[in-house]
Amino acid sequence: MPDWLIFAGMEMIDPRAQAYAEKYSSPVEPLLEEIAAYTAANHPDAQMLSGPLQGRLLQLVSTLLQPQRILEIGTFMGYSALCLAAGLGPEGRLHTIELREEDADRAMGYFRRWKWGDRIILHRGNALAILPTLEEVWDIVFIDADKTGYSGYYRQVLPRVRPGGLIIADNVLFHGQVLEEPIEGKSAKAIQGFNELVAADESVEKVILTVRDGLFFIRKK
Repeated sequence: MPDWLIFAGMEMIDPRAQAYAEKYSSPVEPLLEEIAAYTAANHPDAQMLSGPLQGRLLQLVSTLLQPQRILEIGTFMGYSALCLAAGLGPEGRLHTIELREEDADRAMGYFRRWKWGDRIILHRGNALAILPTLEEVWDIVFIDADKTGYSGYYRQVLPRVRPGGLIIADNVLFHGQVLEEPIEGKSAKAIQGFNELVAADESVEKVILTVRDGLFFIRKK
């Protein structure tokens, strides 16, 4: 492993490249800065928050696609939902699902303070149970929840993604653990299984970006 490649914030990154990229990217909005600061200071799983670069990427992709319907599986503090919802087209809506009540409450508080917060619909509970109740056709799906559930989520949502629609899955490098031989740990094995599932799916085009902890971009043909 090169000397510059270190684990920082639970991802394998070059901290110099990270700082450089953040310097030359558009700044994030004050509310997102507030969410990041609060999470870093108060949440035991703060590393789960989308960083400024990933957030800007999600917002840019959403803005380019102008989606009418976005699905997010795994709300956490609401950071990524706000980034994705910023690109919604006219009359667009974002549905986001969160299992943990405390995180859902915190995210909802941020949504209420956002200028387009009424476009975000928060669902509380188990995603596998909630997904069949959402009778929507999705333009963008963002998966960032429990890693053992990724393959199940993918199988459920893919039929409801429009042709040309996009699925984005986070943490597909899983802190570098998928690079190890053998792969150990339940979550790392689940992510490896998910990556193999998508790679073998001929109904989609796909590419893994080595941004933060790995983002899988999956376009339905």
